[in-house]
Amino acid sequence: MKKYSSSEVDNAHGHLDAEMQVNMRLFRAQRNFYISGFALFLSLVIRRLVILISTQATLLAQSEAAMRQAKSATTTAQSLLAQNQASVAQNDTNEAHDREITELKEKLAKAEKALVLEKKDKEAIKSQAESVNAEYDRLSEEHRKLQATVESAGGEPKKYA
Repeated sequence: MKKYSSSEVDNAHGHLDAEMQVNMRLFRAQRNFYISGFALFLSLVIRRLVILISTQATLLAQSEAAMRQAKSATTTAQSLLAQNQASVAQNDTNEAHDREITELKEKLAKAEKALVLEKKDKEAIKSQAESVNAEYDRLSEEHRKLQATVESAGGEPKKYA
């Protein structure tokens, strides 16, 4: 009787061992699944951050270039206007000076218009970047919802290379 009872305990112990092995393997598989999913999510977040940072750097560079160009045009126009005023004092003919003044004023106006256009271009690029960002967020949310519906329907989502 003792022999059979010990064998039953051994069988029960072996069965418990097998069940624990199965539970341990299940736990490890779940743990690995969540770790890889979180790593994938973080890689997507990091990629998005890199894209946004590079876009911001590009926009800042374009903005600085446009401001430098506008400042250069303004200083050139102002120096031409100053030269014109000095030459007006030296020259006796008012008609020639008036024409030069109007030409310089037109150049200054063109430079100011160019500055305004560059500022508008900068704002347009900013608004484009914001709309692209919003569209990307909307599409990623839609993709997430579709993935959730596919997973809830019981099918495995297709993996694209």
